[in-house]
Amino acid sequence: MKTKSLIVLTVMGLALLLSACGSTVNPSNIRTLSVSGSGQAYLAPDIAYIYVGVHTENPTAADAVSQNTKQTQTVIDAIKKAGIEEKDIRTTNFSIYPQDKFDPQTGTPTGQKTYVVDNTVYVTTRKLDQLGDLLDTVVGAGANTVNSVQFDVANKAEALKQARADAVKDAEAQAKELAGAAGLSLGQIQSISFLDNQPVPLFDGKGGGGGAVAQAAVPIQPGQLSFSVNVNITYALK
Repeated sequence: MKTKSLIVLTVMGLALLLSACGSTVNPSNIRTLSVSGSGQAYLAPDIAYIYVGVHTENPTAADAVSQNTKQTQTVIDAIKKAGIEEKDIRTTNFSIYPQDKFDPQTGTPTGQKTYVVDNTVYVTTRKLDQLGDLLDTVVGAGANTVNSVQFDVANKAEALKQARADAVKDAEAQAKELAGAAGLSLGQIQSISFLDNQPVPLFDGKGGGGGAVAQAAVPIQPGQLSFSVNVNITYALK
């Protein structure tokens, strides 16, 4: 009899448990609404990054490296003399590779090779009013590639924080409008994600190494940078 009573109690307990589980709301049945919001921050740049390089070609690898090394060192010395600290000058690329020569008339390989050497340094400058003069200086010192001048803001944390808050408010306003139009109201946030987009204007150009230095500085206009933030928020509907 005790065994039978125990079985009956166990079955009743299992039935109650299943009943409780059945009354729980299945998350997959929750109605949701997903929206996207955006926020912007507009800031004047106060820092610039430039890639300055020396490109040399020579029939022998040793001569190509020797020429490039001497020319690059001259450029780096000129950058330091222009007031850029050593910590803001970083080598990002050094490469040497053979390149086949081609007959200019027929376009066929001549069997000869030229050795190409590239040395690129990444320069950070915080004096934007002197950026044009700096470009003139490096070109005059022997740099023959100047690529991708990028502007940025050194301290943009607070501006991005406000842009994120604005993006969340934008998403919430859209969600309330859509839910209200459908005769519903917003519940709790189910998920949220965000992405900071920081487009930076570029200045692409080539400098002629060894050429005469221009009498006037290279004209550079940093303009104003727009930092945008996008958020995706999913709300429960009720």
